[in-house]
Formats: sequence, C-alpha cells, structure tokens
Amino acid sequence: MSRVASLLLLLLPGCAATGSEAPRPPNIVLINADDLGYGDLGCYGASHVDTPNIDRLAAEGRRFTDAHAASAVCSPSRYGLLTGRYPLRRNLWGPVPLRSPLVIDPERLTIAQLLRDAGYATACVGKWHLGFGDREPTDWNAALAPGPIELGFDHYFGIPTVNSGPPFVYVEGHRVVGLDPEDPFVYRTQSVTKRYPEKGGYGAIGGAEAAHRLYVDDRIGTTLAERAVQWIEMQDGSRPFFLYLATTNIHHPFTPAERFVGTSRCGRYGDFVHELDWMVGRVLEALDAAGVADDTLVIFTSDNGGMFHVTGQKAWQAGHRMNGDLLGFKFGAWEGGHRVPFVARWPGRIPAGSTSGHLVSQVDLLATFASIVERPLLTAEGVDSVDQLTAWTGEPNDPPRDTVLVSPNSPKHLAVRRGRWLYVPARGGGGFQGKRPGVHLFSDEFTLPFTGRVNSDVADGRVRPDAPPAQLYDLDADPQQTMNLWESHPEVVAELAAVVEEYRRAIPEGKPVGWINLRQ
Repeated sequence: MSRVASLLLLLLPGCAATGSEAPRPPNIVLINADDLGYGDLGCYGASHVDTPNIDRLAAEGRRFTDAHAASAVCSPSRYGLLTGRYPLRRNLWGPVPLRSPLVIDPERLTIAQLLRDAGYATACVGKWHLGFGDREPTDWNAALAPGPIELGFDHYFGIPTVNSGPPFVYVEGHRVVGLDPEDPFVYRTQSVTKRYPEKGGYGAIGGAEAAHRLYVDDRIGTTLAERAVQWIEMQDGSRPFFLYLATTNIHHPFTPAERFVGTSRCGRYGDFVHELDWMVGRVLEALDAAGVADDTLVIFTSDNGGMFHVTGQKAWQAGHRMNGDLLGFKFGAWEGGHRVPFVARWPGRIPAGSTSGHLVSQVDLLATFASIVERPLLTAEGVDSVDQLTAWTGEPNDPPRDTVLVSPNSPKHLAVRRGRWLYVPARGGGGFQGKRPGVHLFSDEFTLPFTGRVNSDVADGRVRPDAPPAQLYDLDADPQQTMNLWESHPEVVAELAAVVEEYRRAIPEGKPVGWINLRQ
C-alpha cells in the first residue's frame, strides 16, 4: 500500500480526531553525531573533554544508559533511524558507496514524512550518506533525486556522503552547491583526490573545482551549525518544525575550526568533540532566542560507537576512553560498537535530571514520534519500531522493549540483545580487521593488548583456537564482556540463536549493500 493510500485510510469516518482541538505537538530537533562513542561526553563520564551544552541537555532532560544504534556502521544506522526498520531488511551492512543510488524507497515512511504529514515544517542539515538518485552510478552533475526531499524533508543542506571522501562538496536541495556546468564531475579509474590520498578517494571522482572550493574542512562544523540556526530562525510559528541535524563531527579527519584546536586534553579527537558541543550550543541558543525551547523536544544521539583510528589511539594514550568501559569499537558487534549516547529533553514532559536504563533503539524514533503526533502506524510502517514514549517521560512497569537487533559490519555477526543477554553468533567482534596500532582500521580482538581489555575468547590479540563458535554475555553481571558464557547457558543460546535465524529470513536475496568486511 502506498503512503498516500495509507494516509487516506486515516481520514475515513471514525478515524479522524473528534472533540476539542488537540494540543499542538512539540517542535522536534534530532541531533545525530557521527562516530561519537558512549564515553565521549562529560555526562557519560568523560574527563578529558568538556561538553557543557550536551551536559546541559542531560541535566534538563533524561540520559539513557542502554540505547543502541541499529548498526555499528554509519549508513545502515541512519537507515534504521529514519525508517524504523532494521537495516538487514535492506541487506545494508556498510557505508553506502559514492556511486550508490538512494537506498531508502521513497514510498517508505520515514520520520520526516511522518512529521510532514502531521503538519510539520521539516529540514535535514548535515551528513546524508544514504545515496542519491535512482540508478548507479549517481550522476553528480544532474538533479540528485530522489534524495532527502523525496523522503519527507522540505529542505536539505549538507554533506552528501562522508567528510573523509569525495565528492567534497555541499548539496542543497537537489543540486551540488556551486557546480559549474563547464567543469563537471568526472568519474576516473583511479583516485584523483589530493585531500586524503591514503583513502584512495572512496570512488575516484574529479572535476568540479568551483564546488570543491566552497568546501573548507575546518569550516564544515561552523557551516552546518549556522545553517541549522538560520532554518530555526526562519520558522514563523504557524506550524511545528522538525530539524534533523546530522553532524560530521566527530568522524575523521579531525578538522575543527581553529578556535577549538588545542582546547581538549586528548588532542584533535577531543578538540573535535568540543566543536560538536559548540554546535549543539548554537542550536540551543537559537531555540532560546526564538522563545520555543519549552515547546521543543530535543534529542541528541550518535550513529554508532567510537572508532579506534589513529587519532582515537592517540586520544586513548592521553587517557580518553571513547566508549567508556565498553568492549569494542565502531563496526563491531561488541557493545562499544553500537551502544551510544542518547539524551532527550522535553520540558514539562521528560523529567529533568533523570536517567533511564530501559533498553531503547534508534529504530524506535518513528513509532515514538507517531505516538507524539497521534498518528497510528499501519502494519508495514516502521515494522521494527517500538513506541518508547512512556520510557522517555516516566518509569513504565513494563518496559516497551526487551529485545534489540544490531547489525555490525559482518553479516554473520548479526547480534541480538534480550534483557541481560547479548548473543553474537560468531567469533570475534565482527568489525574491520586492522591488526596493529597505527593502522586506521585497528579494531576488535586485535586491540585488546593495546587497550588492556580482557575477553575470555582472546589471547595476545587473537581469538583462541579453542574458543566457542559463538558468544553469549551477561551484561548485568559482566558489562565489560570479559567472560563468554556460551558453553554454560545452552538454553539461552538456543533461544537467541532462533531469534537471529528468524530475522535472517527477512534479509532480501542478492548482493549486500554497502562496503562490508568480506574477510570475516
């Protein structure tokens, strides 16, 4: 059933609201940081960075300690956040390539379309990384449609892919900003990227020098923050608004504006966190200045756990723990890969200064927003999304969710969390396989000698030959995942293995979408 048809059903006799006019729903600001780990904020225990603006949100709202991205990788995580669907349903496991068309079906309900249908003005500012157009390769010289506009956003301005790879431009609406028809983009057989040659260009595309000149690395954070503020200032109060601000902070390369350089106690990593906190502060100031802060739900979260790239390794050596005490990093199935900060402030509805240990997932945003605007979801809409409004605003006796599925970069490590248990149906972390310090993709079991973490399956940075074939952890008793209990709880293993296999049947046939680690 199309989205238009589903909406018509809601307008049939007996489906419309009756009685006095319902109170106006809140404005919603959703800030989704990039690669920000569970331990990267003061309100989550960080001591080498200062995050007063995000800490203010936590002090004025609710901080969640068991919140999870849908994936430990950026693009599939964003797919889940926007659609309320686990990314496995799209067979999406890794970053969406430069040439990829849009990976979300425009007929699919998103949080933006849900809110626009409910009368909201909607905008997306920042990183997209979910593809553009309807064919491969993407034609960067033409209209980039379908894209965010076709998924429910009235306005889009931002970074089309990732700040560490081409095309190194801004996109507004359907067009690359500043593109000169006399100097178009050209796909090449090898990288022509000068900015980060060690990355090979992520797709080998050249040309468009006029558009590239508008994209200045240490101005990206400032540009996105000011665009977000400008959009808030443009709202005239005639209808509620929804702003999705997806920052490039703190994804590598670490290029904060000059005024933030040297301000943290853990190098450029922390400096980039400081710029992120400033960006959040600018948005909060704009809400205050517009007089709408008390009428606005603000959510702050991250697309996945912190990454242990070279800059992260230097921050670690300086004493910073990007994922706190959690085991693992971005890309992997261990908790550090996908347990993320999640803070929500809604004056008068969410208790100030509160903390919740309820299990929540970013796929739940769609159902929760639907509850806020009193829009029933149909069977095929947000099939994995759970209404978490009671967990946001109170202390429900029956938590809305007890099971969460998480997609790491390796499909065979598809993990399930149920209550106290985390089950990973394979050995190791399931992320990328950099094996030594100083390597950009340093990850998983290989990092344990460097970090001093302990896991019963790992010795000297390698999975033991006699380790069990899969993993089970009791996160209540062992939140650092030091002991694999696969052998001692076969009944739990059988139960959770069945859950994983049930979801595997939902993976569509064909080639997986996004870069994945095929060596797993």
